[in-house]
Amino acid sequence: MSTSSITATGTRAPQAGSWWSRHERRFFPYVLLIPFLITLVVFTAWPAIDSFRLSFHKVRSLQSEREYVGLANYERLLTQDKRFRTAIVNGAEFALGTAFLQMPLALAVALALNSAVVRFKTMARLAFFAPYITSAIVVAWIFTLIYFKQSYGLLNGLLAHFGVEPVFWLSKDLAMPSLIVLGLWTWVGHHSLYFLAGLQAVPEELKESARIDGASGWQLFRNVTLPFLRPIFIFVILTGSIGSFSLFSQPYLLFESGSGPLDAGLFPLMYLFFMGFRDNTRMGYASAIGYLLTLIILAITAVQLLLIRLWKV
Repeated sequence: MSTSSITATGTRAPQAGSWWSRHERRFFPYVLLIPFLITLVVFTAWPAIDSFRLSFHKVRSLQSEREYVGLANYERLLTQDKRFRTAIVNGAEFALGTAFLQMPLALAVALALNSAVVRFKTMARLAFFAPYITSAIVVAWIFTLIYFKQSYGLLNGLLAHFGVEPVFWLSKDLAMPSLIVLGLWTWVGHHSLYFLAGLQAVPEELKESARIDGASGWQLFRNVTLPFLRPIFIFVILTGSIGSFSLFSQPYLLFESGSGPLDAGLFPLMYLFFMGFRDNTRMGYASAIGYLLTLIILAITAVQLLLIRLWKV
């Protein structure tokens, strides 16, 4: 009788085989991640590291020689560059304007979609969500037709029926309100779906208990529904702030100059594009803009999270 697989004590000896066959189950998932990790390093990690190095150099193009200038690019951005400050202020104004109008409008739409009165709710949700998935080029083209200065612009054509003179909606004074309206049209429906999900997550038992205790409709909304919507408010504020500072396509396509009259429609990401590619080829300076913008967004996010934590307390 063969005893090659049985030891003297009667136990089975370890099976022979390669190292990989013995450890395949443990390491095979990591092998599957290798293509993703290579893509991440080549197209994300390395460009981010190289652009950070570029921000400390004076570079006219990626093929030209790099002249080390230290913190000069950052110093100029913070102390001398008025266009960068204008872009930051425009981003802050857009964020505040859309936040204060967008959240109540999105919540109102969600409440309407959640009510028993509205019929064809699926079609209504699709109609409100459609602007968000519409191409930015199409959105800018639509609002160009709406805001056109002459009387054959849609909005001025409507006002002409009431005897109102044509208004230049994309002038310096009206550029930001016009952009805020564009932002509301684009994102209110999208954010209303988040609020709708929050409304549908409120336990019916809590609502029923509040009604039994004699709570009015407003008391039910304020004391039961709103606390469950707090994470939605946080999410909308954070994503809205980040999106405001990275706004690019809509204002760039809406204004003839790209940034509006006297930079009324200039935003930080657009200014980065101007410095690095369109008006100049100052790659080092554009990289500094990108990293400074990242720090600003991180700071805004940190402040908002701190305020949210204090709010919870």
